[in-house]
Amino acid sequence: MANSDGMNYAPKGKVNLVVEPGEFNVGVTALDHGHINGMSNGLIEAGATIKYVYDPDPAKVAAYVEAFPQVTVAESLDQILADDSIHMVAAAAVPNLRSALGNKVMRAGKDYFTDKTGFTSLEQLAETKRVAAETGRRYFVYFSERLHVEAAVLAGQLIDEGKIGRVIQVTGFGPHRLDKDIRPDWFFKKEQYGGILADIGSHQIEQFLYYTGNADAKVIASKVANYNNEATPELEDYGDATLIGDNGATFFFKVDWFTPDGLRTWGDGRTFITGTEGTIELRKYINVAESEEKDHVFLVTKDGEEHFQVTGQIGFPFFGEMILDCLNGTENAMTQEHIFKAQELCLLAQDQAQVIDVVK
Repeated sequence: MANSDGMNYAPKGKVNLVVEPGEFNVGVTALDHGHINGMSNGLIEAGATIKYVYDPDPAKVAAYVEAFPQVTVAESLDQILADDSIHMVAAAAVPNLRSALGNKVMRAGKDYFTDKTGFTSLEQLAETKRVAAETGRRYFVYFSERLHVEAAVLAGQLIDEGKIGRVIQVTGFGPHRLDKDIRPDWFFKKEQYGGILADIGSHQIEQFLYYTGNADAKVIASKVANYNNEATPELEDYGDATLIGDNGATFFFKVDWFTPDGLRTWGDGRTFITGTEGTIELRKYINVAESEEKDHVFLVTKDGEEHFQVTGQIGFPFFGEMILDCLNGTENAMTQEHIFKAQELCLLAQDQAQVIDVVK
């Protein structure tokens, strides 16, 4: 199956260099989630130089070096942090350790790029906000389901162009394949992964804020459950939530670990966007029962219906914009306020969630 393993899904896109070799150096550490490869691909395609990698597990380091043979293996994280030529540290630590690692990186004078979710508690978020303010460094989060999906990038462009008018409602579906046999132990421990709404739900809430232009929203309702994994009772295999943005736009999303084995990719991620003058549907990773091609965008306006399949055509501008933001002190890729708000809302949704009493 193509891209059947979501944990190690690592998109590659068009090369769009914004810096020359050595102008933006990155150290990579905490190789606990396979998303670090996708993060690295995006950075390299924008011109970043991956200078070092460090992880205490030699097997993880060996696998990373096989994928990125140009990198030097560091003896410690401290070696990376002590190198004045390093601009950013990229990491995919166990989720409940991501915030503390980011604080250490920022205090060492580097910007930080972490896999989602960047936090598993509101207390972590509050502490990192303080550290970012004190140090003046940036805390970026890899919301890959928008930033590393060309269909999702195009949707943002169409909205910015006014194609569907004012966005009034977004619905997001984020199913994932469980792949239980290859998941690490931390994946099944709620204190470590944070809960399904804090984890994969973070993608969904970030998209809602972005597509609707909201700086804030309220969590109206949220629910979580363990429907089919009695052997791992701390795993939430289903979650959903409803939000209302400050501008009145509404949002419903659901996330789960129930992608059937027969699907040719790891999850049939979809987003439905309703505007006052049109609609957009995204079929991000596959068009079910039609083809394995990803990045489908369906646009309907007063002028008619359009279908775009855009893999390899749009690119991933976030990575280059992030690099230039770090170098220039700008906020074109994604504001720090937006990142922290998306994370706050997913944590609130998690904390407020009703736990469904499942009758077996």
